[in-house]
Amino acid sequence: MELVQDTRLLLAVLAPLLGACATVAFGKRPNLRDACSFVTAALLFGLIAWIAPAVYAGQILHFPVFKLLPGVSIALRADPLSMIFALVASLLWVLTVFYSIGYMRGLNEHAQTRFAACFALALFGAIGCAFSDNLFTLYLFYELISITTYPLVAHHQDAEAYESGRKYLTYLVGAAKAAVLPAMVVLYVLVGNLDFAHGVRNGIIPADADRWVVTLLYVCFVLGFAKNALMPLHSWLPTAMVAPTPVSALLHAVAVVKAGVFATTRVMLYVFGVEKMASLNLGLPTACFVSVTIVAASVIALTKDNLKLRLAYSTVSQLAYIILGVALLTPAGVEGGLIHIPAHAFGKITLFFCAGAVYVAARKQNISEMGGLGRTMPVTFGAFGLASLSMIGAPPVGGFVSKWYLLRGALDAGSLLAVGVLVLSTILNAAYFVPVVYHAFFGQSAEAKPHNGVREADLRMLVPLSITALLSVLLGVYPEVFMGFAKKVFVVP
Repeated sequence: MELVQDTRLLLAVLAPLLGACATVAFGKRPNLRDACSFVTAALLFGLIAWIAPAVYAGQILHFPVFKLLPGVSIALRADPLSMIFALVASLLWVLTVFYSIGYMRGLNEHAQTRFAACFALALFGAIGCAFSDNLFTLYLFYELISITTYPLVAHHQDAEAYESGRKYLTYLVGAAKAAVLPAMVVLYVLVGNLDFAHGVRNGIIPADADRWVVTLLYVCFVLGFAKNALMPLHSWLPTAMVAPTPVSALLHAVAVVKAGVFATTRVMLYVFGVEKMASLNLGLPTACFVSVTIVAASVIALTKDNLKLRLAYSTVSQLAYIILGVALLTPAGVEGGLIHIPAHAFGKITLFFCAGAVYVAARKQNISEMGGLGRTMPVTFGAFGLASLSMIGAPPVGGFVSKWYLLRGALDAGSLLAVGVLVLSTILNAAYFVPVVYHAFFGQSAEAKPHNGVREADLRMLVPLSITALLSVLLGVYPEVFMGFAKKVFVVP
């Protein structure tokens, strides 16, 4: 691959930061403030779409910002893995901004300027993570996401929100400080720098490094990036559901958890590398470890009547698919894991958008209260049904593509365990999603009363959730763009 210096990377990273400043500046003029948010999101997506063809053509774009120490710098890079995350985050931010306007105004929420500014800052961190050229830069932007999303989690400013916010920061910042930071120091001593490799096969670990030290470093990174929501460091995610629904969408689909799995896969592939992981036999234990999360979180989701909590535990399970695919150490497995990033993002953001629309239109949060609601909100629950199919892995939506490749990767790796986990989790996915849709269209509410006066939510909410549902279908029918980037990850420069 050709290495090219490109200032567009810096522009893309700075765009959300400038948007946050503009949002605050126009805070007393709501229409102009919200217009700034939307224009910034559209500009960011445009910049990343402008960058994408060069990376797709085989170039690795980079931009050095400044050097701190020998081997430690802040620098940016766009490669195929970067583009998967950056394209997903920037595209969904455009839709989330539009949705948030309808949601926040529909409920007459307080502190809307702070909300919009923190949202933009969270995207600043997410795009910075996507375009990080080294582990030090990735760590800075990763921590920035934790800090800037705290006000969003604690948005309601009541006792429950503050408690959730404290737990959120304790888990995410605490894990990063306790595990990732010391692991970075040891890695720097071993290697002399923190730069990511340009290929996924060899990584940057010296051949003569002690295997137990390397294994310990690996464990620290996998657990330390706790935004990946692997058990047992997952409980911050369901707790954070006290936040407004657009925040839940941000947490689950756009920035936060995707930054966690992105950071984890980036380190697995570009610090340790496929061959080093294979030689140290790290793949199978990782697959076993994340399989527990996949199955256990699905079982817990079955027990939740609150829709957002059910979706939260679904996210815990679904994120582990991505790490499972990479841990298989086969091209098909890695491709399946990476394509599951957009598949999960498009599907899960649709599900949360639908949950928010139901709350705004009918003030319902529990599944048992939604019986028959699909007959008065057919577009919302139709979109929910399509997104559910993606989470289950049924054609013709995006989740089918990712699970197909994951299954192929498991067979290529000869892992019957992974095959069994994929089959079992698919059954469990169907068990906790299908009843929601069935109950909405054919059931009765717990109060056995018709939903008089309930209709579809504001178009500012209905249009985004319809588009994200359509994106799930398009990904299933035309997966070539994201799959093209995923396949290029295994290309050795």
